[in-house]
Amino acid sequence: MKKYSRSQPHHKSVDRRSRQKVALSQTLSSESIKFHVTSLSHEGRGVAMYGANEIGLVGNDLSQNESTQAGKKVFIRYALAGETVQAKLTKSLKRFDEAEMVELLSAPSKDRIQPSCKHFGQCGGCALQHLDVEAQLAHKQQVLASHLKHFANVEPLEWLAPIQNQKADYRRRARLGVRWLAKSQQLIIGFREVQSNHLTPISECTVLDDRVSAHLDTLRNCLSQLDIREKITHLEFALGDADIALVLRHTVSVPQQDIDKLLDFVKTRAWQLYLLPDSYQSLRRIDQPNAIMRLQYALPAFDLKLAFSPMDFTQVNANVNQQMVSLACQLLNLKVGERVLDLFCGLGNFSFALARCVGATGQVVAVEGVDEMVHRGFVNAKLNQIDNVQFYQQDLATDFSDQAWANQGFDALLIDPPRAGASQVMQYVAKFHAKRIVYVSCDPATLARDTAMLIAQGYRLCKAGVMDMFTHTEHVESITLFERTDFKTEI
Repeated sequence: MKKYSRSQPHHKSVDRRSRQKVALSQTLSSESIKFHVTSLSHEGRGVAMYGANEIGLVGNDLSQNESTQAGKKVFIRYALAGETVQAKLTKSLKRFDEAEMVELLSAPSKDRIQPSCKHFGQCGGCALQHLDVEAQLAHKQQVLASHLKHFANVEPLEWLAPIQNQKADYRRRARLGVRWLAKSQQLIIGFREVQSNHLTPISECTVLDDRVSAHLDTLRNCLSQLDIREKITHLEFALGDADIALVLRHTVSVPQQDIDKLLDFVKTRAWQLYLLPDSYQSLRRIDQPNAIMRLQYALPAFDLKLAFSPMDFTQVNANVNQQMVSLACQLLNLKVGERVLDLFCGLGNFSFALARCVGATGQVVAVEGVDEMVHRGFVNAKLNQIDNVQFYQQDLATDFSDQAWANQGFDALLIDPPRAGASQVMQYVAKFHAKRIVYVSCDPATLARDTAMLIAQGYRLCKAGVMDMFTHTEHVESITLFERTDFKTEI
């Protein structure tokens, strides 16, 4: 009798796993499966499960595979809750599979709508154009509530009405990739495709401000005539209320004949033109070399105009931003003469509105980590003739407990951190003695984490709501009000 070494079963196991991988690969590339969708994931994909009553292979028999996968979740792009769909598997992981809907087999969800953009489904910029906007907001509130419950074991005392977008072409900032295809002698401008680094060529974008979207084709034609067309990596657009800035990212020097062509393009449209060969510090204005690199947006409710550079962070949605700033001031319920701390203040988007609320006898302390943005804050203070805001530069992800500004005491606190949240601030927040805190968030997970820390320091979650800052995307923006448990105010 032949004897087998200990390694032989292992080799057989490897061979078996290899055959399974080959079979799975064939399934991913060729098979379509019927699923019944029961809910939406946090990012807006339909959730189904192997072994459900409505499942079966379309075409070949997959009963053996179904039995091994029973109970495993599948996340299906473009499918909605309550629908039965035919889907093609795109990825298989240990805990779940991913798929893309190829056909709707049942009656559509009541929330399904016709996407407004012809590039939807290929372009990765918008993930939810097939879902009614009101349903998008309800879904995002559910995502926010789920995170708060799961990570902080809390729900707000009151849900705020969502801040809704009032403009279809809402995007005032955008980065578009550029590729020159030598074989076809074509230049592509577009966004990345879904789950890919490839670019989707776009001739229009329904969510991009129409002042730019309407010119994408002519811009593509202009760029295709440049000698450096192969060395352009991407474009960036920044829009103020009146002005438009086009920023060209490139990897070689731009010859004068190319600059002349670009100038002809922007001058007929009254756009600003910037070249960016390296880091943001290398940015230079070309259309008016001696002019200030500046755009402006207004906050009419507070009689403010804020100046910014094309590469500065500003909110992408001007209308939602105006509503957000007004709501933040309303929630804080500020009184004349009070002191307010504005953390992660940027160029002063909230700071100057807060200064209007507390009046000449009040004080706003605004803190930001980026030197250039602090400088922009001083510029905007002078522009708006406001002298009761003091800006400080400080990395808020490090210990700042010894800084003089942090030890003055405040009536109210506003926090608008990046996606990483404000964990370092949370460790110190009780020492500010603020009675009221408004937290503006772009990530429900880090908000929930920081909420738990605020509750541990004697605050309660009073109000919470979502903001439609990025319509048709899975991004969940929110605003919350916290109050010290020994303090109560009526709004």
